[in-house]
Parts: sequence; structure tokens; C-alpha cells
Amino acid sequence: MTVTSVHKDPEARSLTFTADFAAPVERVWQIWEDPRQLERWWGPPTWPATFTQHEVKPGGRSHYFMTGPEGEKAHGWWQFTVVEAPTTLQFDDGFADENGEPAPEPPAVHATVTLTATNDGTRMVISSTFSSLEHLEQLAAMGMEEGMREALGQVDAILAE
Repeated sequence: MTVTSVHKDPEARSLTFTADFAAPVERVWQIWEDPRQLERWWGPPTWPATFTQHEVKPGGRSHYFMTGPEGEKAHGWWQFTVVEAPTTLQFDDGFADENGEPAPEPPAVHATVTLTATNDGTRMVISSTFSSLEHLEQLAAMGMEEGMREALGQVDAILAE
């Protein structure tokens, strides 16, 4: 598995995933930038993602939905705040209705992705900051940690192609 650590920090209201990949930073960046690659790993294997909009630029938006085992759909959105290719992404991430419009609850999460070159490839750190400790606990109870572990576990196969 590519996930090397998960750190939950209640004081900072954050959940941070660290994963290492045997690929250069520029290649790992592509799995975020290319929606066809992103949808192959964003979400656990039983809830694959489909991106219908993906504009990786400051102010750009993404809309996606994940399809569950029974055909149910969970919609989400991203609003990019920082894009510094090929090392840094920041975006707000929230639930959406079927048209991609942000749902009022729960609040959006702010995500920061950093890609750093290592001797063996790339270290990816994904840090999510929540509006409150209750918000963090709510999404943790929904399976966010397990889902991200499963999602990141799919990246190696994509990078190996």
C-alpha cells in the first residue's frame, strides 16, 4: 500500500495522508490534472468517480459524482484556490446536488496537496482542514479515512502504465 501515514490532529481540525510513489513528481501531478486518470482513483474501488467538469486553475471548478454498488450517486465539487504545477494544489471540497451546486451541509473542507521529489520518486501529502472538530468527526464517521486509504491504494497501478 502506498499510504505511509495518516495523522488526525483534533486541535488543528485536520486529517493528513502521506503516500509515497515510485514515479517522478511530474507524473504524479498528472493523476490530479487529467480527469480521466483522476476518476480511476478518486474514491474507493466500490464507489468509482466520474468527473463531468475539471478546471485545474485558480478559481476553476470540478464537479464529480461517485457511483455506489447499488447505483446510488454521491455528488461533489471542488473550487481550486491555488495551483502551482507540478507541486501544489489547494481546493475547497464539498458535497453537491446532481447539478454540481454546493450543498449547504456539511460545510466544505479545505484540501492542500503537496508533491515532493524523494530519492525513490514522489511523496504526496494530502491535508484536509475542517470547519470544526465536529465536522472532522462527522466525515470520519462517514468513512473518509478508510475511503482515502482505498482510493490512494489504486494510484500505483495507474502510475505503472
